[in-house]
Amino acid sequence: MPVVVVESPAKAKTINKYLGPDYTVLASYGHVRDLPPKDGSVNPDDGFAMTWEVAADSRKHVKAITEALKSDDHLILATDPDREGEAISWHLQEALASSLKKGKTVSRVTFNAITKDAVTEAMKNPRQVDKPLVEAYLARRALDYLVGFTLSPVLWRKLPGAKSAGRVQSVCLRLIVEREQEIEAFRAREFWTVTAVLVTPRGQEFEARLTVLGGKKLDKFDVPTAEAAELAVHAVTSRPLAVTAVEAKPASRNPYAPFMTSTLQQEASRKFGMGAKQCMSAAQRLYEAGYITYMRTDGIDMAPEAVMAARAEITRRFGPTYVPDSPRMYKNKAKNAQEAHECIRPTDMSAAPEKLRLADPDQRKLYDLIWKRTIASQMSAARMERTVVDVASPDGQVVLRANGQVVLFDGFLKVYDEGRDEEGDDEGRLPQIMQGEAVEKRSVTPAQSFTQPPPRYTEATLVKRMEELGIGRPSTYASVLTTIVDREYVRKDKNRLIPEDKGRLVTAFLTNYFRKYVEYDFTADLETELDDVSAGDRDYKDVLTRFWRDFSAAIAETADLRIGEVLDKIDEFLSPHLYPLREDGSDPRICQVCGTGRLHLKTSRSGGAFIGCGNYPECRYTRPISGGEDQGGVDGKVLGEDAKGNPISIRTGRFGQYVQRGEATEAQPKPDRASLPKGWSAESLTLERALELLSLPRLVGTHPEDGLPVEAAIGRFGPYVKHGSVYANIPDVEEVFTIGMNRAVEVLAQKAAGRRGGAAPAGPLKVLGEHPDGGEVQVMPGKYGPYVKWGKVNATLPKEMDPETVTLDEALALVAEKAGKSGGKKKAAPKKAAPKKVAAKTEAGAKPAVKKVAAKKPAAKKAVAKKPAAKRAG
Repeated sequence: MPVVVVESPAKAKTINKYLGPDYTVLASYGHVRDLPPKDGSVNPDDGFAMTWEVAADSRKHVKAITEALKSDDHLILATDPDREGEAISWHLQEALASSLKKGKTVSRVTFNAITKDAVTEAMKNPRQVDKPLVEAYLARRALDYLVGFTLSPVLWRKLPGAKSAGRVQSVCLRLIVEREQEIEAFRAREFWTVTAVLVTPRGQEFEARLTVLGGKKLDKFDVPTAEAAELAVHAVTSRPLAVTAVEAKPASRNPYAPFMTSTLQQEASRKFGMGAKQCMSAAQRLYEAGYITYMRTDGIDMAPEAVMAARAEITRRFGPTYVPDSPRMYKNKAKNAQEAHECIRPTDMSAAPEKLRLADPDQRKLYDLIWKRTIASQMSAARMERTVVDVASPDGQVVLRANGQVVLFDGFLKVYDEGRDEEGDDEGRLPQIMQGEAVEKRSVTPAQSFTQPPPRYTEATLVKRMEELGIGRPSTYASVLTTIVDREYVRKDKNRLIPEDKGRLVTAFLTNYFRKYVEYDFTADLETELDDVSAGDRDYKDVLTRFWRDFSAAIAETADLRIGEVLDKIDEFLSPHLYPLREDGSDPRICQVCGTGRLHLKTSRSGGAFIGCGNYPECRYTRPISGGEDQGGVDGKVLGEDAKGNPISIRTGRFGQYVQRGEATEAQPKPDRASLPKGWSAESLTLERALELLSLPRLVGTHPEDGLPVEAAIGRFGPYVKHGSVYANIPDVEEVFTIGMNRAVEVLAQKAAGRRGGAAPAGPLKVLGEHPDGGEVQVMPGKYGPYVKWGKVNATLPKEMDPETVTLDEALALVAEKAGKSGGKKKAAPKKAAPKKVAAKTEAGAKPAVKKVAAKKPAAKKAVAKKPAAKRAG
């Protein structure tokens, strides 16, 4: 029987159901091969030869396919219908080459939807792997590798603290940074508007805005001050008013096109706050379950049979008046549209959201969105009437205007209306009013306004902008946005994207030394060339050769750059941000502490950047590069005193902010100090929190096996627990202050098991259910006996309580008591995440309480040594 290979087990399960027992359907679990993350995997000197290796996790999947081919002679590659899917099929064919000998055949099939009709029809029309599509993938992969592995090391050497650069990632980051620069350069301008509440002869109220004053049409800034606004109000109130014109115009609104990848991501962000990655994950599961068509597409056209099904469903649900006379056809306007695919739509138009009853909330919301948008796209236009009413004084010196709108027929709006990036005022309905009628003034009110800076990008607006510029492709948007956030170049705040200091520095460096490669047109033109490769109109090695010739020359030009030279260039480039104008008009580069030194951009040994005085070491003034001089104001701030009367203060050093107990004296030249952990704000730091930091390392207790102390502290690589020579990271810095012995022993055992290559610690004895605040409540085995675990709260079971019979209510009481004793706040148990390594920053020459402990951490040093290679490919 033929062996059919798809990417995921969920997809395999669905397809196996359609094909039946005559086929063996297996999953490759995504890509089976990749470029090794090391130099030389792409060799420009050997015709861009690429070295591939089967990933360790993929070997068992390749082996399963190999075993199946021993008894079956036909391999059918049924991966996704795009460039990435074609690449996976090619990789599989290459990896299985030794098994595909005489008598064995290989074919490729694609389907846009996982339905029985689509799958069985695809099986009747096999083809070979599309060589141009594979070559377009190879070119893209080689370009991304060469940029990542060549440019990232330059960043590390010339700009300490920078993590990586990427062909699309760096251009996306530039968009965010430049928008922030526009916002910072923006200067608000005052203007006033005058609005009147008017009353018709029938007693109905409506609002109108002043548009003509002194016989002259008002522009936006013609009423610039409160005094001018009061004069305008007097001009209106002192004159009688009457309706001089009533104009009603018919209007219509056509429905929106069905979704493609970018518009789906934008609308999911607007309506549900979904990130691009979250949106695509939910869409992937809907596709694999057979509910929607393929979700990575630039196409907005719809199959004829789907159009007819949508029209039939509209007729059944809403009646014939909601169906236009002829089907609606949509044409893609996106720059550099990828291979032609159908839009994202339901596979069954009659499967309304309430009919499917999807359990996952993300899938449920996304399917509802896709179904409504698809149905609405084939509905009649909405018809409305727009009315404009002018009210004027007899002498024509004052004119006010009112706008209104009435929906006569809702059409597609009955089902769906698109969200907005920036909310505006909706036009209301006006009362019945006739030309020549006098109106009374109920009130006349001036309103002060200021011009607004351009808004920060959201994921929705950034994806839209990238699409307009032709940067990236549907399959890349989610990963690019995730990368720049994960590498701390950008942070998300209330769904807005704000550049971090690292992101600004990287953008400044690339703009000054590699400007061509972060130009929007250059990146878009390169995408066009890759599209030409996929269409078979261009040789992919020619594209690589031209790119590498210029790019390698640009890299070579930076070889002799000194870090100081780079910092001076970036310092000049970012000067409007680094040194904002002072209110007194003095030079913003003059140090506000010593009064003579000039401020400069500097880097610390830890890789961070800061602003420091040029008179160092005589003047030790420093501040972060963002936030202006106010951020340096916390330096020396006293929070209070400890029990012995020593002042506890916040200081700012070359390596960041820290807390200090007392002052340096001859008897104690190095007072107790502790760096502020990442995420802690000096402005909101309390005396209690500062004392907690200074009390570290904290003794958790003695280990039950050998009686040695177990300590919790914050080291160079983040929060950890220590037992003897074993250091084990813990994911949350807050846990350092609350961790108990059971949890500490569990973390240490996991670390020890990982070192020995042994089995993971035992799982829960019993899962009791969900905590009211979220997260599982479990009964776990522990060194001191069984205990209840919820998130980071571990409560020992009393001896009289049997772990097999304990109830959820009893466990919740124990958890609440434990959380209360530790002083922690009850909160939902978070999902487990990989521990973030938080580098502790200290004042030059300072010696924090945990520094010696952190320095003895051999395992962590090995991890850091491997880190650069893993990050180069960004």
